[in-house]
Amino acid sequence: MIPMLQQRANAACASCKKGGLGWLRASQFAPGPTTSGPCTGINANIAPPGITARLQSSWGRNSPLLAAMVEAPAASDAPVAQTSDIIKQSVFMELKTSDESEQLLRIRHSCAHIMAMAVQRLYKGVQVTIGPWTDRGFFYDFHWPADSPITEKDLKKIKKEMAKIIKADLPFVREEVTSAEAEARIRAAGEPYKLEILQSILQRDASASITIYHIGEPAAAAASAAATAPADAQATAAPAKAPGGVKPWWDLCAGPHVSRTGDINPDAVELESIAGAYWRGDEKNAMLTRIYGTAWETPEQLKAYEQLKEEAAKRDHRKLGAELNLFSIQENSGGGLVYWHPNGAMVRHLVETFWKELHLSRGYQLVYSPHIAKADLWKTSGHLDFYKENMYEQMKVEDETYQLRPMNCPFHISVYKDGYYSYRDLPLRLAELGTVYRYERSGTMHGLFRVRGFTQDDAHIFCLPNQITSEIKGVLDLVEETLGTFGFHDYEVNLSTRPEKSVGDDAIWTAAEAALVDALGEKGWTYQVDAGGGAFYGPKIDIKIRDAIGRKWQCSTIQLDFNLPERFDMHYMDSSASKQRPIMIHRAIFGSMERFFGILIENYMGAFPLWLAPVQVRLLTVNDTVAAYARDVAAQMKHAGIRAEVVGEASIGKLIRNAEKAKTPVICVVGAKEAENNTLSVRLYGGKELGALPTQEVISRVVMASSTKSGKF
Repeated sequence: MIPMLQQRANAACASCKKGGLGWLRASQFAPGPTTSGPCTGINANIAPPGITARLQSSWGRNSPLLAAMVEAPAASDAPVAQTSDIIKQSVFMELKTSDESEQLLRIRHSCAHIMAMAVQRLYKGVQVTIGPWTDRGFFYDFHWPADSPITEKDLKKIKKEMAKIIKADLPFVREEVTSAEAEARIRAAGEPYKLEILQSILQRDASASITIYHIGEPAAAAASAAATAPADAQATAAPAKAPGGVKPWWDLCAGPHVSRTGDINPDAVELESIAGAYWRGDEKNAMLTRIYGTAWETPEQLKAYEQLKEEAAKRDHRKLGAELNLFSIQENSGGGLVYWHPNGAMVRHLVETFWKELHLSRGYQLVYSPHIAKADLWKTSGHLDFYKENMYEQMKVEDETYQLRPMNCPFHISVYKDGYYSYRDLPLRLAELGTVYRYERSGTMHGLFRVRGFTQDDAHIFCLPNQITSEIKGVLDLVEETLGTFGFHDYEVNLSTRPEKSVGDDAIWTAAEAALVDALGEKGWTYQVDAGGGAFYGPKIDIKIRDAIGRKWQCSTIQLDFNLPERFDMHYMDSSASKQRPIMIHRAIFGSMERFFGILIENYMGAFPLWLAPVQVRLLTVNDTVAAYARDVAAQMKHAGIRAEVVGEASIGKLIRNAEKAKTPVICVVGAKEAENNTLSVRLYGGKELGALPTQEVISRVVMASSTKSGKF
């Protein structure tokens, strides 16, 4: 990893990290486990890349050039993952995330401060809250006076003011102060949110060091702060003007930043949008105004980023989902609840069928479990104590308390405990496409990527300690085969090891971590180690995939668990007829059906490969005289397992355009000549003309593509 980036990323901004604002990360990502709670399951309900705020660094490798992004394997030979010409024009541009470049992280964090400084210079009465960097930019949350709201038109004005500050080449100055001094300055500045952040820091650690970053040289004591400071507080404030005529500005912050504002290229900075955000992520608190921006080292990088963003917008699964009649989320029946329309349901059926058949062939046993359970089950698992805020309210059924499940893990344990196992019976692999329900705030939901009800491709393996390596290797093989079938071959692999606080003895942790390393070694995969980044109950492997335009998506997770077997008093009989605890492995490959479907839509740009398309062949009739022949061909295709439909009663030009809009892989024009010769005039999605082919050849080609999970006709 980049030297010192881990420490700096974990420090983030004092306004976020030190201030106890873990809620921000939780509001952007699925909640993680605590150091004393239950397994919180696979992180299958997270926001898309490029949107989430990253307040903690993950171990990662450098992004490839956009050239490599463009050349990332598509899921088929059909034009389903095409990249637009504007992206191809920028193939030599490297676009790194903040995790991958310390300099970009510093630039983006500094831009957040510069933007806040510019806002407060332009608009009186605006109060500041938090301003972290993100993957490819930054944001700052402001409390804006109700009588003068900001609009998108103000962004140009703010950016212009930022440019002035940057060109003034002011220094970023770090200053460590006492808590009393910090409080005095904050009160003098009239910043109640910063005061609350300071108090949160001190509640966590009364002796915590408090740091302030100035833009511009700080002065000695100023009357405005001194007037409200305690006698022992050496309060300081900014002078009226700094060299260059710009009044200095400061923020409660842990850094890091660039050395001077002049280190930033103003032409490589852009303000992108305005959004609302609740203070501390709680809708009961004040609604703040969030301004998003992006920053790069060069204008060329900014241009490439904007082009990449345009490409991503074309692939937005919410837009394509509506256009292709795949799914909907209907607010009148509840936000975050997905309706799978016939086209989307067919794709899901195909994915689920493939998943089930592959798992059965790999020694897994399918199970189905209830969607609710008595509250006692969730108390035993620890979820009621440590995950309650993400669970829905309890319900009374005949004087007993039940609750919707947020996880599948306790149910699979219940299946295990209903049997009797010796060491000869293990490993036991239980798999389920299990729907779970987790409470998400309305402001955090995002299409299929973050919903309130979703189906995990969940499996749990119960094994002996000496089986960990082979079982992990088997899961990695399954991940590779599964994701590779959909065209994903480029992975980022992270191994997270034992944290400072954990359960389980040293021997089992050492053996488990060694087993994960051995399994990865047998696969020959390169990986990064996140030392101390594992859950308290076991180490884990996380796998991110890269899509057709280079974005990384968290999908597969393999998590060892030493905690739940203890909580549920699980055991097997060893060769000496003594009771022993099994090792439990949680694993998911897709993460969730909803999220993976959204990834597929965006990766393929809605043009699913031939084997996965909801309609594989569309037969277009030139006139009514050939309709009978077309229907007969469609019947033959359906008999062969092909999803085909007949469409007519319009000009052939319009029929072709509509088929292209529907992104149908194989389009067959049927006229009098085709009916006479028992042929079909074949056109592939994207415009490639194959001419007249015998009907049976067309059927054979589609059947072959389906059976081999290929996109090639």
